[in-house]
Amino acid sequence: MGEKQVAEFQERQGMEVKVQVACVQDDVQSCQDKHEEDITESSPFDFVIKRFQGKGSSPGKRKEQPSAIRKFFRGFDFGKSEGKDRREIKEPEINHSEADDQSEKQDLSVEDGLSHLISAAESPSGEQRFIQFMQKLGKEPNSKNLDVNNCALSAADVTELDLEEISLSWNGCVGGNLKALTVHLHHVNLLKVLRLNNCRLTAEDVTSLGEAFEIVSQLEELDLSWNSNIGGKLSLLTKKLQKGCKLKLLKITDCNLTAKDGESLAEILSVIPSLEVLDLSINKHIGCSMKVIAQDLKNVPGLKELNLHMCGLKQDSLQGLDTALQHLAELRKLDISCNKETGGGFKDSTAHLASLKNLEVLDLHQCCVTEEDMTVLSQVIPLLSSLQELNLSSNKNVGVSSDPLLGRLRFLPKLKSVAISNCGLGEQSFSSLAEAALHLPELEILDLSWNKCVGGNLKLLLGALKHATEIQVLRLSSCNLVAEDLALLTLLTQDGHLARLRKLDLSYNNNISDEGWVTFCQGLAVFKELSELDVSLRPSSRRGCGTWFSELLAALTKLPALAELGLQRWVLSESQRKRLESFNQDNKRNIRFDC
Repeated sequence: MGEKQVAEFQERQGMEVKVQVACVQDDVQSCQDKHEEDITESSPFDFVIKRFQGKGSSPGKRKEQPSAIRKFFRGFDFGKSEGKDRREIKEPEINHSEADDQSEKQDLSVEDGLSHLISAAESPSGEQRFIQFMQKLGKEPNSKNLDVNNCALSAADVTELDLEEISLSWNGCVGGNLKALTVHLHHVNLLKVLRLNNCRLTAEDVTSLGEAFEIVSQLEELDLSWNSNIGGKLSLLTKKLQKGCKLKLLKITDCNLTAKDGESLAEILSVIPSLEVLDLSINKHIGCSMKVIAQDLKNVPGLKELNLHMCGLKQDSLQGLDTALQHLAELRKLDISCNKETGGGFKDSTAHLASLKNLEVLDLHQCCVTEEDMTVLSQVIPLLSSLQELNLSSNKNVGVSSDPLLGRLRFLPKLKSVAISNCGLGEQSFSSLAEAALHLPELEILDLSWNKCVGGNLKLLLGALKHATEIQVLRLSSCNLVAEDLALLTLLTQDGHLARLRKLDLSYNNNISDEGWVTFCQGLAVFKELSELDVSLRPSSRRGCGTWFSELLAALTKLPALAELGLQRWVLSESQRKRLESFNQDNKRNIRFDC
């Protein structure tokens, strides 16, 4: 080969090398651009997932669609950082089948020579992105709890988190996709709390959750409330529970549970002996299986809260429940409210209720108790020496019964909350309550709403309100109050009483005159801790504010804690409305006016 031919060959080889170098540069630049796009598309939440992945996870299995949480975090500026491992970027594939070994070596050399171009465009390190993400959520980087309620998450967003608590509540798109989370729960085998409220869970989700129980053996709290599709399918979950389960809290509120579900639940009580809270409320069809459930409550002797609100209980349900109470010495809260068909069943089903020496909360509102029931309850309730909250509202016979239950509340000095709304109180029963209230020094909440006899007779309660130094909530809605009653409240405040009052409900008292409201508003400034005040009229009423409106606005400037004011159905003039609208801005306040 001549010198000229040799020169031409070398020149041609050099051109090929240059072309290949240019190809490598273009490919690397293309990869670089694509990586920058990936950085934009991904969120710090991606790294929360990657941070806890095992070594077996592979980076290119499946390209996930950006979720709401990813879109949310795109708006944050996470800055720039160097030093990220270049191996996180997938290398460009260069296929030149005709290139010889020499060319391939030159390709690699060029790629190594351009490595600084890649590192210059890197995003923050994964650790930094994780820390910044947690800071945006107000969490410490090593936090064991992550609450992402109502964030429109998909199950893929939280596939592998090493946490003790996961709350995905109010994310409807989790429904039908829960398996994407549960198959990876071996990464969170220390999980103690799982909340899936209102996630539109399906039968498949319930099955997947049941299978996961073997993995999350440390689980202590499970909340599946407001998932209506669970109804009729609870056995898919319960049959997977194993003996020795550490579950302490189980909430299945408003899940459309059936009688069959109740039976499935009863069967697993023996394998969750540590259960402390059982909430089955708002499952109207489970009452048919309550006798079966009650029989197995003896297997959870440490139960502290039992919520059967609106569960379709009947008189025979109460009998079974009363038998179970003898085994529940640790019970602190019992709610059997809004079970109207239990009325008439208390007279034969309270033998063991009195034995609950640790009971602190008893809710019997809207149970249609009869006079015979009241006779028995008047003997039993005063024996509950630890009772702090009693709700008897919407039971008309509480007020007309000849047995003085209300008078006997004096034997419960730890009472902090008494709700006797809409109980048909007469002057005699109201007087008995007022006398008993003198012996309730810790009273914080008193609800007498919808008892017409209170109007004009609030003076009977005057002594009790003077002694109730801890009272924070006073509800007197629809009590037929008159101007004289408001004047008494004003006098109390002027004498330094009711100083801790935070919520005052005077709504639906249409008989109060404008003069009465003027007097009240003039003394209103004394309620320094008042945060909520309601003076609304009845729905069928309309009435002009009159002269007391100016007194009200003047008082508001002296109520630093007030956040909400109810003025429904009071007719405001144009000037009054403008003054109300400008009040917050003029006084640098943020009161919500409900009018």
